[in-house]
Amino acid sequence: MVMKMAELPIAPITRLVRNAGAERVSEEASKALAEILEEKAEEIARKAVSLAKHAGRKTVKKEDIIEAVGE
Repeated sequence: MVMKMAELPIAPITRLVRNAGAERVSEEASKALAEILEEKAEEIARKAVSLAKHAGRKTVKKEDIIEAVGE
């Protein structure tokens, strides 16, 4: 997997890991998780856009996102 610079802020990612039970989280771990989450989010977004276009819409709706995750 090729890692790129994440656009998501690191602090909320670190909080997510801490909320999952970690006492300490390295900056590298937070950056890696942010990059992975962005990749998954882009994949879901692409599917949702495709679903909206297939339905004849330009607007991506909540239902498109939910269906894209369920695929």
